[in-house]
Amino acid sequence: MKDYILEICVDSVESAVAAKRGGAVRLELCQDLIVGGTTPGVKLFEAVKRETRLPVHVLIRPRFGDFCYSNFEKSQMKEEVQMFRELGADGIVIGMLSPDGSLDRTGMEQLLEERGSMTVTLHRAFDVCRDPMETLATAKELGIDTILTSGQKDACLEGADLLAGLQKESGGQICIQAGGGITLEHLKLLYQKTGIRAYHMSAKQAVNSRMEYRNSKVHMGLKEFSEYTLFRTSEETVRQAAEILKRL
Repeated sequence: MKDYILEICVDSVESAVAAKRGGAVRLELCQDLIVGGTTPGVKLFEAVKRETRLPVHVLIRPRFGDFCYSNFEKSQMKEEVQMFRELGADGIVIGMLSPDGSLDRTGMEQLLEERGSMTVTLHRAFDVCRDPMETLATAKELGIDTILTSGQKDACLEGADLLAGLQKESGGQICIQAGGGITLEHLKLLYQKTGIRAYHMSAKQAVNSRMEYRNSKVHMGLKEFSEYTLFRTSEETVRQAAEILKRL
């Protein structure tokens, strides 16, 4: 496949470096990937840019949870878009929904006012919107560059029919990027089913902490998550994904 996009979502410098070594075309940078990602810190962004020199698209998401934001959160997000533009981010990854499940057009427009020359991706808020084709049309009108979506399913392969429909309806005006539950085994089949050329993966693997002393009686957060298991991008998985896409 020529001109494919393999974007790797990372939340650490270690993962960013592994993604670059594996052959990622660009990075989506966030923090707290284990809960779907939140806005990264400035120093993490600066370190990732310095160590990789890859295009970095920054997730702007103030918290875990849904995408219906308060005025305080919207103000914070707007300032963060401005800040990352000034810091040299290549793109932003955003999404807001109204209570009725439609795209929050006013809120999105306020963020887009600060975009400058950065590209804009509508993230997987799209996957929980009420009407995907209506939202696609609104995204076109707003001048959004990319929609990141799993086809409104937990995994892209399950949402392949909608992905194919979105790819056709996009008419080349907006990039449809498949992301969500993608494995190496899915890439060829997804391309055959949808014709999509842009893919988003975390390629993460569980890594055992270097801690030797462990107190299992204390949890820093949810008990379901072990403090002694880290999640990092697998350089080898990224390399294999890039090779698969090159061969298509």
